[in-house]
Amino acid sequence: MKKLFYCICTVLLVSCSSGGDSSEPKPEPVVPPGAASLIFPEDNTECQEGSIISDSESRVSFQWNASENTDSYQLVITNLETGSEQTVNTSETEIDITILRGTPYSWKVISKATASSETAESPVWKFYNAGQATAHHAPFPAEVISPTSGSAVDPGSVALSWSTTDIDDDIAEYQVFLDTTNPPTEDIVITADTSTSVTVNSNEVYYWMVITKDLAGNTAASQVFQFRVR
Repeated sequence: MKKLFYCICTVLLVSCSSGGDSSEPKPEPVVPPGAASLIFPEDNTECQEGSIISDSESRVSFQWNASENTDSYQLVITNLETGSEQTVNTSETEIDITILRGTPYSWKVISKATASSETAESPVWKFYNAGQATAHHAPFPAEVISPTSGSAVDPGSVALSWSTTDIDDDIAEYQVFLDTTNPPTEDIVITADTSTSVTVNSNEVYYWMVITKDLAGNTAASQVFQFRVR
């Protein structure tokens, strides 16, 4: 009987020590930052505000709305003529940056949080930083729609398509280059449309770009896009 009594007590002690709710608090879930919404410079416009520093430079105030769960921001400004990027880190939602006059730019804001490794990106906006008085502005460089850069396609007929904008809304034509060398040098078509069909061969990598021309003769060259044929 004593042995049976000891066995019952042992079972009861084990069940008591293993049961019940844990007193340790559960860790709070990490919430990633939200994406900022941009304010100024406005999308697809000419920026005439800012402080003129010289004939070639002006200081422009970049502004955006605060995003949720965000501790800091990274402002990324891209010169659309050269492709060069300028990045600035800040905890504010407005910052003055010196940029070139008479030059097209794009910009975006990346939201960051110290408690999260995730980031969030705003939409990308484009603008033309005003320079000396001019009656016509060059178009913005064309952006790829399809095939997306780095993608793979089947051999045969492929539709190249792109999009672009122009402050003056006077785009006249597009000159398309396609080649298996980078940069492409073969001029395949001049068109008023924003797409064209080409025939591609298997096991090749193709490079292509678009030069946009407006009625005043201003031009803007896109970056070089590429795709692989299966």
